[in-house]
Amino acid sequence: MADIWRYFLPDEGDVFYLFWAKQTLISVLIVGAAYLVSRFAALLLARVAHRVNQMTKGEWDEPTLARITAPLLSLVNTAGLYVAIRRLPLPERLHVVISGILFIINICLLATCAYRLMDEALKRYGKQLAGEEMSRQLIPLVQKIGSIFLFGTALIITLKHFNYDILSLVTALGVGSLAIGLAAKDTLANMISGFTLMIDLPFRIGDRIQLGSQVGDVIDIGLRSTKIKSLDNSYLIIPNSELCNTLLINQDLPDSRGKGKVTLGVAYGTDVALAKQVLADTAKAIPGVLAEPAPEAFFTSFGDSTLNLTLLFWTDSYTTVFGVTDKVNCAILDSFAQNGINIPFPTRTVFFEKDTNHAPQN
Repeated sequence: MADIWRYFLPDEGDVFYLFWAKQTLISVLIVGAAYLVSRFAALLLARVAHRVNQMTKGEWDEPTLARITAPLLSLVNTAGLYVAIRRLPLPERLHVVISGILFIINICLLATCAYRLMDEALKRYGKQLAGEEMSRQLIPLVQKIGSIFLFGTALIITLKHFNYDILSLVTALGVGSLAIGLAAKDTLANMISGFTLMIDLPFRIGDRIQLGSQVGDVIDIGLRSTKIKSLDNSYLIIPNSELCNTLLINQDLPDSRGKGKVTLGVAYGTDVALAKQVLADTAKAIPGVLAEPAPEAFFTSFGDSTLNLTLLFWTDSYTTVFGVTDKVNCAILDSFAQNGINIPFPTRTVFFEKDTNHAPQN
C-alpha cells in the first residue's frame, strides 16, 4: 500500500508528463475531498436547521436556513480549489493572480451570506420591533444602508489584502463626500427629512392628508420626496423637507371617521327648537350617518334674512362624507316641507318717502 502511495507522489525524477499527471491527480483529489466535506456539512446543517425550525416554531424554516448557509458551503469548495491550485508548481505571478481571484470570490460569498442573514432577520423581526407600518417603510431603507455597509466593508478588506493604502482612500472619500454634500445639500436635506418622516410617522401610506387647499392620499414615502394622489386623480410630488416644515391635516388619524356639516337658515318666526329637532332626526334616519356620536343641530347666529342653523354628523369614513351630505340635504328639504319650516331667500324692502317741501308743484 505504501509503495502504491509513493508511486502516486510526484518525484523530481519523473518525466515531465508523469510529474504533471501526478500533480494534477492530487489537486483533483483535494477538490473532490473539499466537495465531499461540503456535502457532509450540508447534511449536518440540514439537521441543525431542522432543530432550529422546531425551536423557533417555524420562524426559521429549513429553506430559509439553506439560503443563508449556501454561500458557506461554496466557501468550502473554493478553499479546496485554492489549496489544490496553490500546491501546483505554477509561476509565482500566476499563483498571485489565482489567489487574488479566489480571495475576492470568498469575500463575495461571505458578504452574500451576511446580506442574506440580515435580510431574513429583518423580514422576521422587523415588524415585531418597529410595528407593521413603520417596518414597511423602514425595512427597505435599512436594507439599502446594510447593503452599502457590507459592500464598503468587503471593498476595504479586499483592498487591504492587495496592500492598497486604505487611509488615502478613506481621506479621498471624505473629501469627495464633503464636496458632494455641499453640492447636493437640498437632496441630503430631503433624504434626512424622509428618514424623519419614517420615524415620526405623521402619516402612513394610504392616509388622506390635507396640505393647504390640496387634499390627497399618500401613495409612497421615498427618501427624497413623497407622492400624493389628489382627489382629481393627479400626482403631487412634494420634497420631504417641505413636508417636515408644513402644517398638514391627517384625516386618517386618530381614526378614519368623517365629519359632515350642513349650514342653512330658516325664516324669522320659525320655532328654532322644532327646526333643530327636525334636523337631528332627519340625519339619524339617513344610512351612513353614525348613531354614535349622534347628529347635533345648533342655532349659530342671526342673519339678515334667516336664523342660521348648523347640523353636524359623523360617517364611518371620510370618503363617504360627500355622498352622505347629499342624502342629508335632500332629506332636510322634504322634512322641512312636511313640518312647514321655510328656508327663505334674501329679501330687501325699500321704502320711498315723498319730501313735500321739495316735491315739484303741479
